[in-house]
Amino acid sequence: MSRIIEVVVSPRGEATVQTKGYVGGDCLQASRFLEQALGVAAGDRKTAEFHQEQKPEQTLSQPQ
Repeated sequence: MSRIIEVVVSPRGEATVQTKGYVGGDCLQASRFLEQALGVAAGDRKTAEFHQEQKPEQTLSQPQ
């Protein structure tokens, strides 16, 4: 799945940042620069993706 950071600005100037395709805390790191640029956060909701565990990468090697 591709990773997306979606920013929606309402007519009143309120911005919402939502990440998609990130697992665990990776979304927080990816969107941090936007959150800092937009100002003080009024709220924070974690999606189901945030609560998923990251799968460790596996490297397989064949015996020589």
